Amino acid sequence: MWAHLRRQGIPVARCTVERIMQVNGWRGATRARRVRTTVADPAAARAPDLVRRRFGVIAPNRLLVADFTYVPMDGGGFGYTAFVIDAYAGLIPGWECSLTKNTAFVERAIRAAAMHRAREGHPLTGDTIHHSDAGSQYTAVHFTETLMLAGLIPSIGTVGDALDNALAETTIGLYKTECVRHGSPFRTGPIRTLADLEDITSAWVHWFGYAGNTRRVSRDLTW
Repeated sequence: MWAHLRRQGIPVARCTVERIMQVNGWRGATRARRVRTTVADPAAARAPDLVRRRFGVIAPNRLLVADFTYVPMDGGGFGYTAFVIDAYAGLIPGWECSLTKNTAFVERAIRAAAMHRAREGHPLTGDTIHHSDAGSQYTAVHFTETLMLAGLIPSIGTVGDALDNALAETTIGLYKTECVRHGSPFRTGPIRTLADLEDITSAWVHWFGYAGNTRRVSRDLTW
């Protein structure tokens, strides 16, 4: 919070923020240890790493990064949320929630991103890189075909190296901390069904891209 206020141009001492938080019983949100979602298929052929941790691009539709994460469901079990993120401004043109982490689930997020860009009048034209980790969902033959049909070039990082997909990891970390944790302002109650998960994810994505950071969306619309 201290760092956030400083970035907003509000001069405040760290000890003042600490004192106010202590008086009100406030604690910063922390990120819990993750459940492993990336399971590589050793028999699958993988696309080369075309990004090599260079996530800076000069315009939208140059580089999309993708990943998915688990969400604990109230009552037991997990839901899953997949994101497709434009590296230029960090906007999320595509996302999908599911109760299973199969290949079709992440393919739907890709198609959602492609449709979103087409509705904006800036369709993917075959020269956009899609970068992900080496999870079996992203190395499946059918998924690669989905990328090509959507106008995307596949790129995959090395196994077990989060830095190779750091931008997607960062966005997912924010989602877990800001949206789905207990006490999140986006939660109106328990997450028991797929519809519950979709509702809070939709609200967070809208806030993250628009209400949460108007500079992000205005930058993304500069083509």
